[in-house]
Amino acid sequence: MYIFKRSGEKVPFDESKIVAAIKKAMNSSTGVYEEGLAEKIADEIKREAVVAERPLSIYDIEDKVYYKLIENKNPATARSYENYKAVQAFKRKINTTDESIIGLLDRKNSDLMKENSNKNAHIASTQRDLIAGEVSKDIARRLMIDDDLLQAHDEGSIHLHDMDYIIQPMFNCCLVNMKDMLDNGTVVNGKLIESPRSFQVACNVMTQIIAQIASNQYGGQSIDIKCLAKYLRRSYEKNLKLAKEMFDDEAKQDELARKLTQRDLESGIQTIQYQINTLMTSNGQAPFVTLFMHMEDDFEYADELAMIIEEILKQRIQGIKNECGVYVTPAFPKLVYVLDENNIHKDSKYYYLTQTAIKCTAKRMYPDYISAKKMRENYEGNVFAPMGCRAFLSPWKDKDGNYKFDGRFNMGVVSLNLPQIAIVSGGDEDKFFEILDKRLDLCRKACLLRYDILKNVTSDSSPIHWRHGAIARLEEHEPIRPLLENGYATVTLGYIGLYEATYLVRHTTHTDEHATDFALKVMRTMNEKLNSWKKEDGLGYALYGTPAESLCYRFAKKDLERFGEIKNVTDKGYYTNSFHVDVRENISVFDKFKFEAQFQTLSKGGCISYAEIPNMGHNLEALETIVNYIYDNIQYAEFNTKSDYCHVCGYDGEIIINDHNEWECPQCHNKDQAKMNVTRRTCGYLGENFWNEGKTKEIKQRVLHI
Repeated sequence: MYIFKRSGEKVPFDESKIVAAIKKAMNSSTGVYEEGLAEKIADEIKREAVVAERPLSIYDIEDKVYYKLIENKNPATARSYENYKAVQAFKRKINTTDESIIGLLDRKNSDLMKENSNKNAHIASTQRDLIAGEVSKDIARRLMIDDDLLQAHDEGSIHLHDMDYIIQPMFNCCLVNMKDMLDNGTVVNGKLIESPRSFQVACNVMTQIIAQIASNQYGGQSIDIKCLAKYLRRSYEKNLKLAKEMFDDEAKQDELARKLTQRDLESGIQTIQYQINTLMTSNGQAPFVTLFMHMEDDFEYADELAMIIEEILKQRIQGIKNECGVYVTPAFPKLVYVLDENNIHKDSKYYYLTQTAIKCTAKRMYPDYISAKKMRENYEGNVFAPMGCRAFLSPWKDKDGNYKFDGRFNMGVVSLNLPQIAIVSGGDEDKFFEILDKRLDLCRKACLLRYDILKNVTSDSSPIHWRHGAIARLEEHEPIRPLLENGYATVTLGYIGLYEATYLVRHTTHTDEHATDFALKVMRTMNEKLNSWKKEDGLGYALYGTPAESLCYRFAKKDLERFGEIKNVTDKGYYTNSFHVDVRENISVFDKFKFEAQFQTLSKGGCISYAEIPNMGHNLEALETIVNYIYDNIQYAEFNTKSDYCHVCGYDGEIIINDHNEWECPQCHNKDQAKMNVTRRTCGYLGENFWNEGKTKEIKQRVLHI
């Protein structure tokens, strides 16, 4: 005798399971136990099944149990049995998030666990954020995002970034108005923080503000460190007052005051570096912070600013100790150093700072470099920080005609899969631009979704941003909508794979003179679209070279599944970031920067270029030559080198990627990622928690540019 399970599987009839289920209902808090009743009912059902001469289903048996309990005058147990069935049915129900969340907890969902190389998905707090993100995605997909956008996202035509945060009134990245918050005070967790009276306190307050900001947005935040300079002078003045109480000699007073101030400086910068790297925000990671270092000749506190920049660089050269007590390269804060006329020439006043920056780059990859000369050409004479790793704001003037950058932000990003357009077009150039036009309209709709999500938000959603100075100082309950419109904030169109798209259409790399015109036409077409949207929608649309840490893999994987292997496109396991030269292409650093510079001017909403270099610690002159080249030729550039450590054998050279795509110590062959520190340039940021399959393949295939 057999029964059919819910799955349809045919299995032997087992009356003991009926007895067990009934007794469980009887022994529940609402059931009534009767000796022998469970066995009686099970036996009756068995005899009825024999008479029926056909296998019963599990649903038939459950119905019979319920009615027989009623017949035997035990309705309480019948109700308990029905409730038990409902609970079991609920537990069997497969929710749309089950697979991804269980995969995370079982450490099998590698795509989710390695989506962000600065999130350690093994840590409980990070897992909590990732689980919440999967639930948020599910709600957004079912209730907030239109079907055409979802279909395009799922097919890999576009990518709706940060879908795990989209249901909340949060934005992407910003330039923090830290000067206003320090000078005029702020509020953290309902507590008033007044303007600091010393440098150390200012540094500590700044890190607390950073943590609050990071917990209420999902992108990077950048801070111009000149906001700290006046507080270093306050420390000097405080120390000088103390010295005057100890000495009558002015020289001795000044000497002591400077020594004490230097000590304050070192302690304050150490506070920033250690706090940022040890803080764990509510989204399960260290804050994505960029410190912007620009020496300005006419700045009131220029001497103090120079001291701060020098100390930041010196402490970064030293690094931070890992759990083995060995100094390693920290991922944060990202450092951006501005090259300008006062520090680029050997006879420049602050050239010594540039030399220190070069030493730091050779050892720790940061700082990255912005050419003030080239940036002024691109942004109406202005020099300002990127938001996070590479996003830039468009120039905007207040009612008095003054440019404003600090206190502005980005609403969110949608990215376009350029290689897929080329695949679908069959390499036909006219058809490529026809499809591009249609998909750009879809991207516009996705950008407007970001605006729609935020337009009804009030200042109460994140007081640190909207009421207490990070972005603005609005009144309680005041709408933030005016800050979204007329170009004050940006909403961004990203793109990926210009190299692959060009290869498919022109059958060669976009560095080939016979193909560069196509790549530039793609960029100009996207810009023309954005400019028309700006006029029609009144929003600050921007074109952004997507960093694509996980997206380089996701798009390539989607297209491989859909279109099969295509040489130099889907067969690599990744797509190339933004407008960048193919990572496998042999090209000199000078030619690479010169080539990519023309694309940076067309990607003003976000861009960066990198050079892959060997250990330059013993050849700083060569690195200095490249840095000088940056100043004259490209707006924003960075260097990738190696900074690794094996906990097993103490090896501090390059940890390699072996033939099985595994990280391996070449000295002791340790493959345990928990027992090694590996730091690589992931996008604009450094990553240190390892990478997804596609990004790992890309890192492995990178060639040196010097």
